[in-house]
Amino acid sequence: MCLRLLIINLADYLYLPSMNIIEIELLSDNLTETEKFYRTVLGLQANSSIKDILYFEIGYTKLIFRKSNDVNPVYHFAIDVPNNRFMEAYHQIRRQVSIIPLPDGEPIADFTAWDAKSFYFFDNNGNIVECITRYPNHTVAREPFSSVSFISVSEIGMVTNDVPHLASRLYKEYGIPVYKRQSPADTFTVCGDDEGLFVLVAKGREWYPTKVRSQSFRPRVLFMNEGSIQHIVR
Repeated sequence: MCLRLLIINLADYLYLPSMNIIEIELLSDNLTETEKFYRTVLGLQANSSIKDILYFEIGYTKLIFRKSNDVNPVYHFAIDVPNNRFMEAYHQIRRQVSIIPLPDGEPIADFTAWDAKSFYFFDNNGNIVECITRYPNHTVAREPFSSVSFISVSEIGMVTNDVPHLASRLYKEYGIPVYKRQSPADTFTVCGDDEGLFVLVAKGREWYPTKVRSQSFRPRVLFMNEGSIQHIVR
C-alpha cells in the first residue's frame, strides 16, 4: 500500500451519503498500455509520479493500477454516469472500443430490479468494465458527456470461495448490508447500496455478460460507509 496515495481531505467526502468508493487499487501487467487505453477510450488523464503506480481520477474515485509481472489479473468494476448522459456515453465509448454483447445479443442491459442500465467492454488488461446509470440516484449533468461526467467507480468485484461468509463478514465488520435490490445467493451476492457496491462472486463463476471465469486477484479498496472511512485488502 502506498501511503502517499491515501492522503486525502476528509472534509471533501463527509457530504457523501451511504457507501462510496474513494479508491480502488488493481494490478496490471502493462501500465503503458493501460494509460493509453484509459486516455484514448475514456478520455482520462493519468498520473504516474510514483514508480510502478498509475492512477486516474474518475469523479470522486481514484482508480489506481499497480504494476504486476506475469500475473494476468482480471477484475470487474463499474463506473457511474449521469442518467441524462448514459446514451451519449454509450455512443462515444462504442466508437473507441467494442461493446460486449449480452446473452440475447443486445448491447445495453436493462436491470429493471435495480432501476439501472449499463453496457460492458474489456480494457487492455481484460478487465470487464461496466458503465452504468442508476435512476434512483437522480443524477443529471448539465454539460455534454465527457470524461468529467463520470461520477465514481461504484462497483468492485470480489472473488471468494465462500460468498455467504464474505457477505456476513462485510456486514459484521464494516456495517455493509446485502443490497436491497438483489437477492443473495451462494455464488453471487451484492453488498452496499445505490451509491457503492461490492459484487461478491464464487471463484470460477462467469463474469456477466462474458464467458470469463472469475479468479481471485488482490484488490485494495478505500471506501466511506455512513461517514466512516474503511479499508479492505483482499
